[in-house]
Amino acid sequence: MSHIPPLDPNVAARKGFRESEERLKRFWNAVDVAGGEGGWSVTLDGRTPKTPAGAKLTLPTEAAARLVADEWAAQGEFIDPGTMPATRLASTAIDRVGRVREAVAGEIAAFAGTDLVCYLAEHPTSLAVEQAREWTPWRDWAALELGVVLEPAEGIIHRAQDPAAIARVRELALRLDDFALTGLAMAAPLLGSAVLAFALQRGVLAGEAAFELSRLDEAFQERQWGVDAEAAERTAARRAEAVLLERWFRALEI
Repeated sequence: MSHIPPLDPNVAARKGFRESEERLKRFWNAVDVAGGEGGWSVTLDGRTPKTPAGAKLTLPTEAAARLVADEWAAQGEFIDPGTMPATRLASTAIDRVGRVREAVAGEIAAFAGTDLVCYLAEHPTSLAVEQAREWTPWRDWAALELGVVLEPAEGIIHRAQDPAAIARVRELALRLDDFALTGLAMAAPLLGSAVLAFALQRGVLAGEAAFELSRLDEAFQERQWGVDAEAAERTAARRAEAVLLERWFRALEI
């Protein structure tokens, strides 16, 4: 997405979570969380680390702070930012999303305009039947629970959706706080769907279930032609992101 950093930017953490290209050694022993003004902060040997922009790593709930703290606690001799997706989500929410909320919400809404669950295959018929069976309930859910009515189409030719539906998605996104909005902004491109992203954010879909719904075509092709090792590795990484996002959203509710 253009207004927010990717889920795994090249960001490292040393005495304040500053950006660095160096391989950095772990500099703390004890990891905990502490409640205070503004929320719950991660603590490293009693001190709160900083985001890349220099803000305190403070989250709105204890559960969310512990999710981030667990990543810091799990680091070995050297810090590996690639194993800290919740930390990066928190840093993105704190440093960036609050400043560009309108733009981020607009980008999420744009996914509704080309939502995955609206585009059914023309051929093969068996895939189209599977997509209709699996995706129609989620378009119905979006209409009933979100007030977002999206029309399906066959094939890859773009079908414009009602501007009112797009505006409604944007409105719902802007109702979220910066932390939930950040998660939603990561979920929509991962799943190719604003509908599935909202279902994940609201706890109606689990992360793995949402991910599997987003890759019906890919799974169909795998059944036909098999899976190579590199593709399987990429799929596993994306599935892990979806599961992490589920944990992120649930932690923000506690």
